[in-house]
Amino acid sequence: MTPAPTREPVFVARDLRKTYEMGEVTVEALRGVDFDLYAGEFVVLLGPSGSGKSTLLNILGGLDVPTSGSVIYKDHNLTTAGESALTQYRRDHVGFVFQFYNLIPSLTARENVALVTELSTGSMTPEAALALVGLGRRLDHFPAQLSGGEQQRVAIARAIAKRPDVLLCDEPTGALDITTGAVVLDAITRVNQELGTSTVVITHNAAIAGIADRVVRLSDGRVVAVESNAHKLRVEELQW
Repeated sequence: MTPAPTREPVFVARDLRKTYEMGEVTVEALRGVDFDLYAGEFVVLLGPSGSGKSTLLNILGGLDVPTSGSVIYKDHNLTTAGESALTQYRRDHVGFVFQFYNLIPSLTARENVALVTELSTGSMTPEAALALVGLGRRLDHFPAQLSGGEQQRVAIARAIAKRPDVLLCDEPTGALDITTGAVVLDAITRVNQELGTSTVVITHNAAIAGIADRVVRLSDGRVVAVESNAHKLRVEELQW
Protein backbone atom coordinates (compact mmCIF):
# COMPACT_ATOMS: atom_id res chain seq x y z
CA MET A 1 0.00 0.00 0.00
CA THR A 2 1.04 3.60 -0.47
CA PRO A 3 2.69 5.14 2.62
CA ALA A 4 0.22 7.06 4.76
CA PRO A 5 0.22 10.76 3.88
CA THR A 6 0.93 11.71 7.50
CA ARG A 7 4.37 10.06 7.32
CA GLU A 8 7.24 12.46 6.86
CA PRO A 9 9.53 11.58 3.97
CA VAL A 10 13.25 11.25 4.58
CA PHE A 11 13.99 12.11 0.95
CA VAL A 12 11.99 14.12 -1.55
CA ALA A 13 13.59 14.15 -5.00
CA ARG A 14 11.89 15.92 -7.88
CA ASP A 15 12.58 15.99 -11.62
CA LEU A 16 16.14 14.72 -11.21
CA ARG A 17 18.17 14.88 -14.39
CA LYS A 18 21.79 13.89 -14.82
CA THR A 19 23.69 14.40 -18.04
CA TYR A 20 27.24 13.34 -18.79
CA GLU A 21 29.29 14.68 -21.67
CA MET A 22 31.49 11.93 -23.11
CA GLY A 23 33.43 13.53 -25.94
CA GLU A 24 30.86 14.48 -28.54
CA VAL A 25 28.25 12.17 -27.01
CA THR A 26 25.72 13.31 -24.39
CA VAL A 27 24.52 10.58 -22.03
CA GLU A 28 21.28 11.18 -20.12
CA ALA A 29 21.60 8.98 -17.03
CA LEU A 30 18.46 10.36 -15.36
CA ARG A 31 15.54 11.89 -17.26
CA GLY A 32 13.19 13.54 -14.78
CA VAL A 33 13.06 11.13 -11.84
CA ASP A 34 10.79 11.71 -8.84
CA PHE A 35 11.54 9.67 -5.72
CA ASP A 36 10.40 9.65 -2.09
CA LEU A 37 11.75 7.58 0.79
CA TYR A 38 10.00 7.33 4.16
CA ALA A 39 11.44 6.72 7.61
CA GLY A 40 12.13 3.04 8.27
CA GLU A 41 11.15 2.05 4.73
CA PHE A 42 12.90 -0.66 2.69
CA VAL A 43 12.91 0.20 -1.03
CA VAL A 44 14.39 -1.79 -3.89
CA LEU A 45 15.52 0.04 -7.04
CA LEU A 46 15.08 -2.50 -9.81
CA GLY A 47 16.26 -2.26 -13.39
CA PRO A 48 18.83 -3.37 -15.94
CA SER A 49 22.35 -2.01 -16.22
CA GLY A 50 22.30 1.54 -17.51
CA SER A 51 18.81 2.29 -16.20
CA GLY A 52 20.02 5.03 -13.83
CA LYS A 53 19.86 3.12 -10.52
CA SER A 54 23.42 3.84 -9.39
CA THR A 55 23.25 7.45 -10.53
CA LEU A 56 20.12 7.97 -8.43
CA LEU A 57 21.69 6.25 -5.42
CA ASN A 58 24.86 8.35 -5.69
CA ILE A 59 22.83 11.55 -5.77
CA LEU A 60 20.79 10.50 -2.74
CA GLY A 61 24.04 9.68 -0.93
CA GLY A 62 25.68 13.00 -1.72
CA LEU A 63 28.37 11.36 -3.85
CA ASP A 64 27.12 13.14 -6.98
CA VAL A 65 24.90 16.10 -7.80
CA PRO A 66 22.13 16.29 -10.41
CA THR A 67 22.40 18.41 -13.53
CA SER A 68 18.98 19.76 -12.61
CA GLY A 69 16.13 19.00 -10.24
CA SER A 70 16.11 18.98 -6.45
CA VAL A 71 16.89 16.59 -3.58
CA ILE A 72 15.75 17.39 -0.06
CA TYR A 73 16.93 15.22 2.82
CA LYS A 74 14.77 16.16 5.83
CA ASP A 75 15.66 19.86 6.11
CA HIS A 76 18.84 19.67 4.02
CA ASN A 77 18.81 20.79 0.39
CA LEU A 78 21.45 18.53 -1.13
CA THR A 79 21.12 20.18 -4.52
CA THR A 80 22.54 23.49 -3.32
CA ALA A 81 24.95 22.09 -0.70
CA GLY A 82 28.67 22.63 -1.14
CA GLU A 83 31.25 19.88 -0.92
CA SER A 84 31.92 20.51 2.78
CA ALA A 85 28.23 20.23 3.61
CA LEU A 86 27.89 17.05 1.51
CA THR A 87 30.87 15.53 3.31
CA GLN A 88 29.25 16.31 6.65
CA TYR A 89 25.96 14.85 5.40
CA ARG A 90 27.62 11.60 4.30
CA ARG A 91 29.52 11.30 7.56
CA ASP A 92 26.57 11.97 9.85
CA HIS A 93 23.58 10.47 8.07
CA VAL A 94 24.43 7.88 5.40
CA GLY A 95 25.90 4.39 5.36
CA PHE A 96 27.06 2.90 2.05
CA VAL A 97 27.38 -0.74 1.00
CA PHE A 98 28.80 -1.49 -2.43
CA GLN A 99 29.14 -4.63 -4.53
CA PHE A 100 32.83 -4.83 -3.68
CA TYR A 101 33.68 -4.79 -0.02
CA ASN A 102 36.51 -2.21 0.11
CA LEU A 103 37.92 -3.65 3.33
CA ILE A 104 41.49 -2.90 4.38
CA PRO A 105 43.34 -6.25 4.11
CA SER A 106 45.78 -5.54 6.94
CA LEU A 107 42.99 -4.84 9.46
CA THR A 108 40.75 -7.33 11.24
CA ALA A 109 36.97 -7.23 10.97
CA ARG A 110 36.84 -5.36 14.29
CA GLU A 111 39.47 -2.86 13.15
CA ASN A 112 37.77 -2.25 9.78
CA VAL A 113 34.55 -1.32 11.59
CA ALA A 114 36.42 0.74 14.18
CA LEU A 115 37.63 3.05 11.40
CA VAL A 116 34.08 4.41 11.30
CA THR A 117 33.19 4.26 14.99
CA GLU A 118 36.27 6.25 15.96
CA LEU A 119 35.11 9.13 13.73
CA SER A 120 31.48 9.20 14.87
CA THR A 121 29.74 10.21 18.05
CA GLY A 122 26.99 7.98 19.44
CA SER A 123 28.08 5.03 17.31
CA MET A 124 27.86 1.36 18.20
CA THR A 125 30.89 -0.54 19.31
CA PRO A 126 32.50 -2.59 16.50
CA GLU A 127 31.57 -5.70 18.47
CA ALA A 128 27.88 -4.74 18.56
CA ALA A 129 27.78 -3.89 14.86
CA LEU A 130 29.43 -7.16 13.89
CA ALA A 131 27.13 -9.12 16.17
CA LEU A 132 24.12 -7.55 14.46
CA VAL A 133 25.23 -9.05 11.13
CA GLY A 134 26.06 -12.42 12.66
CA LEU A 135 29.84 -12.09 12.89
CA GLY A 136 30.31 -11.91 16.63
CA ARG A 137 32.74 -14.82 16.48
CA ARG A 138 34.83 -13.45 13.60
CA LEU A 139 35.98 -10.19 15.18
CA ASP A 140 39.69 -10.81 14.91
CA HIS A 141 39.78 -12.41 11.48
CA PHE A 142 41.40 -10.61 8.56
CA PRO A 143 39.51 -10.22 5.26
CA ALA A 144 41.60 -13.00 3.65
CA GLN A 145 40.34 -15.35 6.36
CA LEU A 146 36.68 -14.54 5.62
CA SER A 147 34.38 -15.74 2.85
CA GLY A 148 32.91 -13.28 0.35
CA GLY A 149 29.63 -13.20 2.22
CA GLU A 150 31.39 -12.61 5.53
CA GLN A 151 33.42 -9.77 4.02
CA GLN A 152 30.24 -8.18 2.73
CA ARG A 153 28.69 -8.45 6.19
CA VAL A 154 31.75 -6.72 7.64
CA ALA A 155 31.13 -3.96 5.09
CA ILE A 156 27.50 -3.75 6.26
CA ALA A 157 28.61 -3.61 9.91
CA ARG A 158 31.01 -0.82 9.04
CA ALA A 159 28.22 1.08 7.26
CA ILE A 160 25.69 0.80 10.08
CA ALA A 161 28.04 1.14 13.07
CA LYS A 162 27.58 4.92 13.14
CA ARG A 163 23.79 4.40 13.30
CA PRO A 164 23.04 6.16 10.00
CA ASP A 165 19.54 7.35 9.21
CA VAL A 166 19.86 5.92 5.71
CA LEU A 167 21.56 2.79 4.35
CA LEU A 168 22.27 2.81 0.60
CA CYS A 169 23.28 -0.52 -0.96
CA ASP A 170 24.51 -0.81 -4.56
CA GLU A 171 24.21 -4.43 -5.77
CA PRO A 172 25.27 -5.82 -2.36
CA THR A 173 24.77 -9.42 -3.54
CA GLY A 174 26.07 -8.94 -7.08
CA ALA A 175 29.38 -10.72 -6.49
CA LEU A 176 27.89 -13.55 -4.38
CA ASP A 177 26.22 -16.87 -5.03
CA ILE A 178 22.54 -17.30 -4.15
CA THR A 179 23.08 -18.93 -0.76
CA THR A 180 25.64 -16.37 0.37
CA GLY A 181 23.57 -13.53 -1.09
CA ALA A 182 20.60 -14.62 1.01
CA VAL A 183 22.72 -14.37 4.17
CA VAL A 184 23.78 -10.85 3.22
CA LEU A 185 20.20 -9.79 2.45
CA ASP A 186 19.11 -11.20 5.78
CA ALA A 187 21.70 -8.99 7.49
CA ILE A 188 20.44 -5.90 5.61
CA THR A 189 16.80 -6.59 6.45
CA ARG A 190 17.72 -7.16 10.10
CA VAL A 191 19.38 -3.73 10.21
CA ASN A 192 16.28 -2.17 8.64
CA GLN A 193 13.93 -3.84 11.11
CA GLU A 194 15.96 -3.61 14.32
CA LEU A 195 17.46 -0.15 13.88
CA GLY A 196 14.67 1.38 11.80
CA THR A 197 17.21 2.46 9.19
CA SER A 198 15.65 3.72 5.95
CA THR A 199 17.13 1.39 3.35
CA VAL A 200 17.54 1.50 -0.42
CA VAL A 201 18.92 -1.53 -2.26
CA ILE A 202 19.87 -1.52 -5.94
CA THR A 203 19.53 -4.79 -7.82
CA HIS A 204 18.83 -6.18 -11.27
CA ASN A 205 17.52 -9.40 -9.67
CA ALA A 206 13.72 -9.22 -9.68
CA ALA A 207 13.44 -11.95 -7.03
CA ILE A 208 14.86 -9.63 -4.37
CA ALA A 209 11.94 -7.23 -4.85
CA GLY A 210 9.75 -9.47 -2.68
CA ILE A 211 11.41 -8.35 0.56
CA ALA A 212 10.85 -4.62 -0.07
CA ASP A 213 8.09 -2.33 1.18
CA ARG A 214 8.14 -0.71 -2.25
CA VAL A 215 9.81 -1.46 -5.57
CA VAL A 216 10.82 1.39 -7.87
CA ARG A 217 11.47 0.17 -11.41
CA LEU A 218 13.77 2.22 -13.62
CA SER A 219 14.50 1.99 -17.33
CA ASP A 220 16.48 4.32 -19.54
CA GLY A 221 16.84 6.92 -16.80
CA ARG A 222 13.16 7.06 -15.93
CA VAL A 223 10.90 5.61 -13.23
CA VAL A 224 8.54 3.33 -15.12
CA ALA A 225 6.66 1.80 -12.19
CA VAL A 226 6.32 2.03 -8.40
CA GLU A 227 4.89 -1.05 -6.70
CA SER A 228 4.00 -1.62 -3.07
CA ASN A 229 4.22 -5.03 -1.40
CA ALA A 230 1.14 -5.65 0.70
CA HIS A 231 2.70 -8.91 1.89
CA LYS A 232 6.46 -8.65 2.21
CA LEU A 233 8.41 -11.88 1.97
CA ARG A 234 11.10 -13.04 4.31
CA VAL A 235 14.48 -13.66 2.71
CA GLU A 236 14.06 -17.43 3.09
CA GLU A 237 10.79 -17.22 1.14
CA LEU A 238 12.33 -15.69 -1.98
CA GLN A 239 12.11 -17.73 -5.18
CA TRP A 240 15.49 -17.13 -6.78
